[in-house]
Amino acid sequence: MSAADRRVVITGLGIVSPLGSDLTEFWSALIGGRSGIETLVNLPALDGKVAFGGECRQFAGEIDNFGELEKDLKKSIRKALKMMCRESMMAVAASQHAIVDGGFGATPMEAERSGVVFGSDYMLSPPEDFISAMKKAGIGAGGFEYGKWGTDGLRDMNPLWMLSYLPNMPASHVAIFNDLQGPNNSLTMREASGLMAIREAAQTIARGHADRMIAGATGTRIHSFKTVHATQSEQLANPELPAHEACRPFDLNRSGMVVGEGAGAILLEEYESAKARGAKIYGELLSTGSSAVADANLKGAREVALANAAKAALAASGIDPAQLGHVSAHAMGTRAGDVEEAVALREALGDRVKEVPVVAAKSFFGNLGAGGGVVETVASLLALREGTLFPTLNFSTPDPECPVRASGAADLSAGQSFLKLSVTPQGQAAALVVAKV
Repeated sequence: MSAADRRVVITGLGIVSPLGSDLTEFWSALIGGRSGIETLVNLPALDGKVAFGGECRQFAGEIDNFGELEKDLKKSIRKALKMMCRESMMAVAASQHAIVDGGFGATPMEAERSGVVFGSDYMLSPPEDFISAMKKAGIGAGGFEYGKWGTDGLRDMNPLWMLSYLPNMPASHVAIFNDLQGPNNSLTMREASGLMAIREAAQTIARGHADRMIAGATGTRIHSFKTVHATQSEQLANPELPAHEACRPFDLNRSGMVVGEGAGAILLEEYESAKARGAKIYGELLSTGSSAVADANLKGAREVALANAAKAALAASGIDPAQLGHVSAHAMGTRAGDVEEAVALREALGDRVKEVPVVAAKSFFGNLGAGGGVVETVASLLALREGTLFPTLNFSTPDPECPVRASGAADLSAGQSFLKLSVTPQGQAAALVVAKV
């Protein structure tokens, strides 16, 4: 975004997280140091590999979980639940919370000037979706008979099955429920999805193609397939640790990532429009940055990508590192990932890296997949509003290889601005800079 572009502000927040879906409850848990990581109950533990995670236990996919809804909207969402997987449900709930928080609960947005950009992981159907159909094709009897799959097996599948798992469905549902006829897009960029959705939505408003946009992301690492995938491709926290102590970003004794689930959404709005209707403004999105870097073998260079994205966002924001209030780090709690991010922050902030507070919201709820970046952004927006930075849980022993000022106690000022970072294992990084208005 250039200086000539229209200003973009944040006027509504919505979450579904392991710390709850209510913003007051969420902030209370953060500032009080209450972890949302517990022994798994919604997914059987994987012996010796995964025993705990950040589950959204308060979210059961029931209509009351979607917040304050007008009668007709409640009817529409309830009817559509059969076409939603859990990730889509969380996406819709977070969006409806953001819309109500932004002041559009009973008052509709201007349809043609309002849109949606939503991010997600690839949505995978659990094995139970196929069990009955596979039995019709011979599984459990004499073995799978391919000839019976098309004639008998598929007939036993839910005819709406595919609609539940298409990654464009969160944005589609949100737009249909709220009659948002403006720009609409869906992104599948793993952990970078949330910030990239915010980036695209903000640019859409800045260039005049919309006046307000819902931007968000939904994801999970607590899933019968995705949790297994995580054990094969990620460094996971020691399952023998107490659950609330397992996620230890930047700490010398960190042992890996904790799986989680959740969704976040924010309402972005053109500044003059927001001001004219008297909206509360959480902050102004000054700039964004992105970078994708991989070597000849397609191995992601996360350190370089993070540094590129952070420097681009800071340069476009006009904020000098000396003025930056805090950093909301990606901070997975893995051995290599945290070191790479610390090096990237050193590249972006210079000597200031030892002074700017760095907070890791994942220490409270683990890796929420695509949903994490937006939920973590909401956490920092609330910190800006309250003026106080929440702690990074379990940070007690600094790692010489991670020379950052991790927030070890809730006694630091959040400042007037923050830099948010996200990155994928494949080397796709995203960054944004937000400041108080």
